[in-house]
Amino acid sequence: MFNLTGKVSLITGASSGIGHSIALALSQQGAKIAIAARRLDILINNAGVYKSPPVIDFQEDQWNAVIDTNLKAYMVLAHYASLDMAKRSWGRIINIGSVAMGSQGFGIAGGAAYAASKGGVVGLTESLADELAPKNILVNCIAPGLIESEMTQTTLDDPKQLESLLSRIPLKRAGKPEEIASAAVFFASDESSYATGSTFVVDGGWLAS
Repeated sequence: MFNLTGKVSLITGASSGIGHSIALALSQQGAKIAIAARRLDILINNAGVYKSPPVIDFQEDQWNAVIDTNLKAYMVLAHYASLDMAKRSWGRIINIGSVAMGSQGFGIAGGAAYAASKGGVVGLTESLADELAPKNILVNCIAPGLIESEMTQTTLDDPKQLESLLSRIPLKRAGKPEEIASAAVFFASDESSYATGSTFVVDGGWLAS
């Protein structure tokens, strides 16, 4: 199961954290990890930034930086990837979102740009899934909760913040990047052939509590 031998995969933001773990997991299943390649089977839109001051301190350049990286880049890469995938009638696009996505997730006080971008990722995922299904290109989203990474390290190192967050998480711990990578392997594989347009939450039970 989950055999990705010969599949070419592009993972953005793969130098550390979740992206790095996804790259390792896909390679362990036989996928070729692309730095630059003409042929592409799997796109992991993972790169993200968090620069989101309170609305009273709103700065347009910071807003644009978050939206451009966390949302616009996902659309641009999906465009180019789908052109190639359509030629072979096979493709997987996996967008990394967040439980901070509004609506079915939650917002973040002082984090409007980040939450808006991640909510946009869910809408983008669902729209692209509908559009690309006839070409057998499946598009899904993974929404991590609190995961050990460079982005969350400040929070993890703050005992009060960490205690507050863990009180809301039934499993009482932060997740590991490898636990997100496992979900990515599923969505990248043929075993996910009837899943598209879905958002898979991996958050230790946070949204269910």
